[in-house]
Amino acid sequence: MSVLWGVSFDATPLSGVVVEFLKTAHRFAARGHRVHLDLGYDIKADKGAFFRPYRDEAQLFPEWVSLDRVDGVEGIRGYDREFVERVLRDVVQGGDETLRPEIDRVAGELADRIVATWERLGVTVVMVENGTLPENLAYTEALYTAIDRYGARHRLGRFVFWRDHDLMWQSEPGIAKYGTFPYPGVPAPRNSPHIHYFALHEQAKARTLDWVPGLANIDVLPNSFAIAPARVDERNAAFRRDHGIPEDVPLLARITRIIPQKRIDRDLHLLALLPDAWLFVAGDVDETPTEHARLVELAEDLGVRERVVFGGWLTPYDTAVPGRYSVRDLLAHATVVSFLTSYDYESYGNPVSEAIASGTPYITSGYELYDVVYGRFLAPVLDIRVRDLPDAAFAREVAELITDEGKRAEVVRVNSELGQARFGARVVDDLVDRLYPPPMGAATRLSVVLPVYNEAANLPEVLRTLHDQRDGDAPLDKSRYEVVLVDNNSTDDTVAIAQAFAAAHPDLALHVIHEPEQGVSCARRAGMDFAAARSRNRPDGDPGERFYLVSADADCRVDPHWLSELLDAMETSKAAIGVCDYYYNAEHFTGRPRLWDAIQKTLRCRAVTFALFGGFPDGKGFAVERDAYERAGGIEIFYQLQDGKFVNHLSDDWDFGIKVANGGDPITYAPRSRVEINPRRVDHAIDEVIAGRAYGSDGIIVMRDIRPSAPSEPTDLTEAEAQQAWEFSIKDFTPKNTILPVLLTPALLEDDAVIAFFGPDLAARLARRIAEIRHEMRVVDFTPIHAYKTPSYRLYFEFADDLFACLRRHVGEDIGYPPPLPPCLAEVPAERFAEFVRYYCEDRESGEAHNYFGNGGVF
Repeated sequence: MSVLWGVSFDATPLSGVVVEFLKTAHRFAARGHRVHLDLGYDIKADKGAFFRPYRDEAQLFPEWVSLDRVDGVEGIRGYDREFVERVLRDVVQGGDETLRPEIDRVAGELADRIVATWERLGVTVVMVENGTLPENLAYTEALYTAIDRYGARHRLGRFVFWRDHDLMWQSEPGIAKYGTFPYPGVPAPRNSPHIHYFALHEQAKARTLDWVPGLANIDVLPNSFAIAPARVDERNAAFRRDHGIPEDVPLLARITRIIPQKRIDRDLHLLALLPDAWLFVAGDVDETPTEHARLVELAEDLGVRERVVFGGWLTPYDTAVPGRYSVRDLLAHATVVSFLTSYDYESYGNPVSEAIASGTPYITSGYELYDVVYGRFLAPVLDIRVRDLPDAAFAREVAELITDEGKRAEVVRVNSELGQARFGARVVDDLVDRLYPPPMGAATRLSVVLPVYNEAANLPEVLRTLHDQRDGDAPLDKSRYEVVLVDNNSTDDTVAIAQAFAAAHPDLALHVIHEPEQGVSCARRAGMDFAAARSRNRPDGDPGERFYLVSADADCRVDPHWLSELLDAMETSKAAIGVCDYYYNAEHFTGRPRLWDAIQKTLRCRAVTFALFGGFPDGKGFAVERDAYERAGGIEIFYQLQDGKFVNHLSDDWDFGIKVANGGDPITYAPRSRVEINPRRVDHAIDEVIAGRAYGSDGIIVMRDIRPSAPSEPTDLTEAEAQQAWEFSIKDFTPKNTILPVLLTPALLEDDAVIAFFGPDLAARLARRIAEIRHEMRVVDFTPIHAYKTPSYRLYFEFADDLFACLRRHVGEDIGYPPPLPPCLAEVPAERFAEFVRYYCEDRESGEAHNYFGNGGVF
C-alpha cells in the first residue's frame, strides 16, 4: 500500500496550514494511500510543544489520518527547543556562522532518523507544509538531505509536494524576523529531481523567483474548497443552543488562532457598534493565555462580554468527527464571517475562502495581500491603513449586510461563482492527479486516451467496445491496457456515465481526469501526458519494454481486435507511430449509392498510400511509443484567431505525426486495427462536406459542434453534389497523403516500393523539385500546420496530372483526373505556372489556397 507522509512546520493541531494538508491528503487517501501526519511539535520551538506527546489531538482529525512523528528525534544530542531558538536568533537573524558545524551535525542525525521513519512506513509521497519558513534551520536542511537520499535510493521522481503558506516577506516582516533580502541565513528552495514547489498565488511565486531565480519546478496552487452552502441539519442543529447563543440573533464568526497578530480586538470593537449581534471565536484559548485574558478584559470594558463566546477548537472545515462540531457547522449558523486581521501578517486568509465556499457573507480588513487573493469578491473591507479600528461607518456597512436579505443573496451568488472558478476543490484534484497520478499496473502496456466533451449519448457504446477487446479468440487481458477519459468541461452526464461504467466493470482500469482548457488538442495532450508520467512508475517494469499511448475518439466505435492488432503492428515494426484503418459502416449509407461511392474512393486511395508511406495519425485511432512521444515534445497546441479570439487549431494529430516523421522516426500502418467512424459529420453537415467547408474557411480550421439536434434524413447526393464532394475530398487527400510524406522524408523517393508507385521518372522529378523548394524555403520549418501546406500545395499543382495518373494506375480508373484549377491559374502562361502557383499558395491573407483544398478534408 502507498503511504503519504505529511509534515507541518506550524506545530499546532489545527491551522490553515494543517487544514490545507488535509484537503490535499484526502485526494490521496481516496486512492488508498495511508496518511501519516507529523504536526511539527519537534520542529517549531515557539509553540511550546517541543517533544510534547500527542494528547487528544487525534480527535480533531478524520479517521483516515494517523498522527505520527519522526522516530528518536528526542535522542539527538543538543537538539532541543533552546538550540532551535538560538539558531534562529544567532544565525538566521544575526548572521553569526559559529553554530554552523553544530547545525550540520544535528541536521545529519535528523536526516538519518527521517529516512529511517520513511523506510519503516514505506513512504511513497511526502507533503511538506511551510517548510521554507526558517523557524528551524537544522530541520529544514535535514529534510532536504532526507528527500535526496530517500528519493535516489528508491528511484522516485518528484515524490515531494512542498507548499509554502507563509514566507519571510509575508510573516512578521516588520521585525525582520528572518533577516533581510536575500535572506543569507535561510535555506532557500533548491532544484531537486524529487521536489515540486507550490506558492499560494502569483505574487508569492514571483517573490520566490526573485529570491531563487533558477528555481525550476514551482507552480501556483491556491487553497481549495468544496463550494456548497453550509446548512443547518440534524447533526449541527443544536450548535447555538450548546454554546448559549440565542437562535434569532445575528452571529459573527471568527475562526482563528488567539494570538495578538490576528487582531481579534477589532471584532470586539465592531461588536460594540452592533448591539444585537453575537460573536463566536473558534480558536485555542490556551495557545497564548495572556492574549485570551486581554481580550476578555477588553470585552468587559466594551460591555460586550455576555455576547462573546470563546468556543475553543472546532474540527476542520470539511471534516465530520463524531461528537464534535466543525468550522462548517459554525458557518451554517453564522450570519457573517469576520477576518479583521493584521495588515502584514496574513498570506491567504482561509476563513474568507471558507465563508465563500459555504455561502456565507464575510467582512475583512484590507490586509496586504487581500486584493491579490480576493480581488473582485464582494465584502465590506476595513481600510486599516486609514483607521485601525472599526468605526460607525464601517459598522453601518456591516449592519446593512446583516439585515438586507436581498443584498446578502447577491453577495453569496457572486462570491460562490467566483470561488468555484478560482479555488473550487477540482483545482487541487486535477493538479494532484497530474503530478501524482495513481499507480499503473506492472503488466500495462497501453493507455487508451479518450478526450470527451458532452458525449453522454455515445459514451456507453464507445466504452463497451473498449472494454470488449479481444486477442484472437479470447478476451484481451485487461491488465494489458487501461482507459484514460479526459473530461473537457462536459455539462451533461458524461463524467457520471464514465464513473458508473468504471464501477460496473472493475476488471478494466478507467481513470477520469479533467482538462480545463477547452479543445480536443488540449484534452488529448493532458491524457497522454498523464499516462506517460504514470507509465514510468510501473513496478518491476522491464526497462527495454515499449509502452504505448493510444488515441481514441469519443464518438467512434473500435473493432474487437483494434488494440491487439495495433500492439502487434507496433511490436513487429518497432515504429514510433501506428496508424489505424478507418471505415464507415456500409449499412448506414443504404439507399445513398452516390455518397457511398464518393466516400469509398477516398478510403481506397488512403489504403494504398497508408500502406506505402505509413500515413499520419488521426485522433480516431493511433498509437505512439512513449519515448517517441516525449522525444517529439508531446502533442503541440496551435492557436488561430477566429472572430478576434484565439482558438485551438484542430489538426494536433496530424501535426504530431509530422513532427515525428520530420524527426526521422518511422510510422507504420496497421490495416487490421480498425475504427468505425461516426457518420454524423457526413449526415449533419452534408452541405459543408460537399463544399469543402467542413472545418471552416480561409485557413481557419476550428472545432464545430456537429452533433445532431434531430434525426437525420438519409438522402443521397445528386450527381453534381457527389462530384463536388469527391473533388474536395481528393484535393485534400492528395497533398497530404502522396506529397507530404516525401516532402518530409525525401529519402523515401529512393525506396523501391515508392519508385514503383510513382514511376522512376516522376520519382526523380519530385526529388529534384522538393530539393529546390526546400532550399528556397530553407528558413521555414515544415513541421507547423500551415508551414507544410504551402510547399505541399505547390507540388500538387505542379505535378497534379502525374499524381492522378499514379492513383488511377494503383487504385482504379474511376479515380479520374485532377479537379479544375482555380480560375486565376487557368490562364497563367505555362512557362510562368510554377511562379504563380507560389503566389497563390502563399496568399495567407485571403486563404484562397486553403479554401481550394478543402480546409481539413472530408470523409
